[in-house]
Amino acid sequence: MSAVRLGSGAPWEAVVGYSRVVATGDAAWVSGTTATVEGEVVHPGDAAAQTEVALTGIQRALADAGFALGDVVRTRVYVTDISEWEAVGRVHGAFFGDVRPATSMVQVAALIDPAMLVEIEADAVRGAA
Repeated sequence: MSAVRLGSGAPWEAVVGYSRVVATGDAAWVSGTTATVEGEVVHPGDAAAQTEVALTGIQRALADAGFALGDVVRTRVYVTDISEWEAVGRVHGAFFGDVRPATSMVQVAALIDPAMLVEIEADAVRGAA
């Protein structure tokens, strides 16, 4: 069984050497996803809006690999300001309220771009819904 490796075109993928999503069989892993659109960070200063953009990117990456949000079994949410946990959590809940994957939210000192407030990873198993 071979792995499918798909990129999103983000500027860091080629430099760092990673894929947006890697899938093999019934499992998929989505790399840390941020509120980056066409190489630019969007919604600076708005953690909730950045969360929505990141989760939309995860949804798109999963779909490209043949998976859906309902297949997500785990997310990891990295925030630069844990006091924004509720705003970030509400958006996460809007995407995953019925799915209820295992999740963690952790404050980090910084992300790759100072305008980034949120980065999210996701793991999926086809048919987990």
